[in-house]
Amino acid sequence: MIAWIIAIVVIVLLAILYVSAYNGLIKGRTYVQESWSQIDVQLKRRNDLIPNLIETVKGYSHYEQSTLEKVVGLRNQLINMPADDHQKMMDVSDQLSSSLKSIFAVAEAYPDLKANDEYTKLMEELTNTENKIAYSRQLYNSSVASFNLKIQSFPSNIVAGIHHFTISEYLQVPEEEKEAPKVSFDK
Repeated sequence: MIAWIIAIVVIVLLAILYVSAYNGLIKGRTYVQESWSQIDVQLKRRNDLIPNLIETVKGYSHYEQSTLEKVVGLRNQLINMPADDHQKMMDVSDQLSSSLKSIFAVAEAYPDLKANDEYTKLMEELTNTENKIAYSRQLYNSSVASFNLKIQSFPSNIVAGIHHFTISEYLQVPEEEKEAPKVSFDK
């Protein structure tokens, strides 16, 4: 009789452990998906701001046409890209961010553009959006780290294997952003 009670208690404890591990994996996967959706929201916001920025800058920078065309091309590429390749989306997004920095630099050559209220407002919104994208990337990678740890840790790794949970990929930082900026005070 005692053997049956011990067996039932062990089975119940194993079932609780199994369900808890499974629910933890589901929660982790959901956090990863939610974190990606935050990035996606900010990318869409930036994509919505770009046409207004292009129109504002167009009138001032006749010589910067190639930069504007590159920004529009990258924006369109990002809009038409399948949503399931996160790293590819972020690679194009990084190129777009770099091109936007070139447009921001254009303002230095055009004081009237810097004084334009609409341009200033767009610059602030784009800068805030870029900061939110950077924060969202950090949150995503943090969620991925937590989820991957659950997949690889005992006993949830057993549950992950049974239910085919797979490791999520981190968003990589472009090589040019890893390099320290070169500062020179030489004339």
